[in-house]
Amino acid sequence: MPLRLEEGAVDKMEEYNDFLKKSLDLKAARESRHKDVSRDKLFKTAKKKIQTTMIGALSTMEEHFGFLWGMDIPEDERAEEQRKIQELYEDARAKILDRGNTQIRNLELEFVNYDITRKQYLISLPVVTDTNKGDSNE
Repeated sequence: MPLRLEEGAVDKMEEYNDFLKKSLDLKAARESRHKDVSRDKLFKTAKKKIQTTMIGALSTMEEHFGFLWGMDIPEDERAEEQRKIQELYEDARAKILDRGNTQIRNLELEFVNYDITRKQYLISLPVVTDTNKGDSNE
């Protein structure tokens, strides 16, 4: 003999199934959003590191070789040779920045191929109870 459910129980079961489906859909949407945020955060961090590397390298070049184009001399007081060297440096600088920016764009395109999930941080703080608090012999 098959098991028969009352009409009210069937409605409750359908309600529960709908609730469960919505809950699972919400969980999937939350996980998807977390992956998107994680990927974007990692990309921004990587982008910043590449930019810092490029700018740092250029800064080092200016620091060590800037005297060649009279970096500390006003532009109108520079010799012709210094102006030519500065033009060469500016051309090299532009190419370095262009190539770095191209690599940043390539990195962004590459990140689309990955599911990235940022680890959640969990900090456990120990709780110590003061056993002498009720003691009046102190």
